[in-house]
Amino acid sequence: MSGEPTAPIFRSEEELAKLSASERIRYRLVGADCRYHANDNIAAFIRPGEMDELRSEVEAKMQGVLESLVIDTQSDHNTNETARRVAKMFLTEVFGGRYVPMPLVTEFPNVERLNELMIVGPVTVRSACSHHLCPIMGKVWIGILPNEHSNLIGLSKYARICDWIMSRPQIQEEAVTMLANELQERVKPDGLAIVMEADHFCMQWRGVKDINSKMTNSVMRGAFLKDPNLRREFLSLIGQRN
Repeated sequence: MSGEPTAPIFRSEEELAKLSASERIRYRLVGADCRYHANDNIAAFIRPGEMDELRSEVEAKMQGVLESLVIDTQSDHNTNETARRVAKMFLTEVFGGRYVPMPLVTEFPNVERLNELMIVGPVTVRSACSHHLCPIMGKVWIGILPNEHSNLIGLSKYARICDWIMSRPQIQEEAVTMLANELQERVKPDGLAIVMEADHFCMQWRGVKDINSKMTNSVMRGAFLKDPNLRREFLSLIGQRN
């Protein structure tokens, strides 16, 4: 498939089999009118075996990038396997949150009707800027004010959800909002607060090359948005952990 069609051309299974893995996946996404931006999860549209095909496809194209950069990958032992390593890194590690389903999260009823502030963090997170594909390295604090109808999840599951959301190319502002949406849907608390502080290598490694700049942003919902004392308590407690 060439370009980005607004509607898929109907293809038989035989025709689809002749396409590359990325073309087949894109065909399904377009057919379902499903967005596939850099920070979207597309796991539902990937069939068994296609991740291996994608890895081979990305490796071949990354090899072309190295050649266009005039890097001799034949006689340079340091770059001989770079295309393969980068393809694996993109698909299974740093961008892995795009290609795998939501991690299994066991939920428990709030039997004891807990309704006091709980804080998880700092959770170390790693992401990538979708503008330059440079690393974003930071930490996240999560504040939850449960109610008797809330679902409780294990502490480690907060870290797993963070990793799943953050392991995609994106901007920090959108990542925090996506994390808030996921936790709001799963836990259903009276209040939810998230603060993320991160180093952006698109500022530190290139451009202005300012190694001291960080970005901090937050999402406050429910009781944290309405109650300044609760918000102040949360911010004060995470400040003590720095």
